[in-house]
Amino acid sequence: MVSVDTVRDELTAKFGGVTLYVNSPAEGLWEVDGEVEHDVIVVAEVMTESLDRTLWAAYRKQLEARFDQEEIVIRDTQIQRL
Repeated sequence: MVSVDTVRDELTAKFGGVTLYVNSPAEGLWEVDGEVEHDVIVVAEVMTESLDRTLWAAYRKQLEARFDQEEIVIRDTQIQRL
């Protein structure tokens, strides 16, 4: 089974660095058929000059399969350095 460490290593190799928010208090809770489901939330942040939508869409699908998740969110936020 793949681990968060594997994702960290992959993103570092591809982009030269990554910030992982692993010990944050974020968690996901939702109810399915009367049962409460629970997920631990991990956020990975990568900064890059350009966005390759095809690469990220494919990587998202890989991560969903690896971590057996219905959906993993990858989002793009533009920044302006001051």
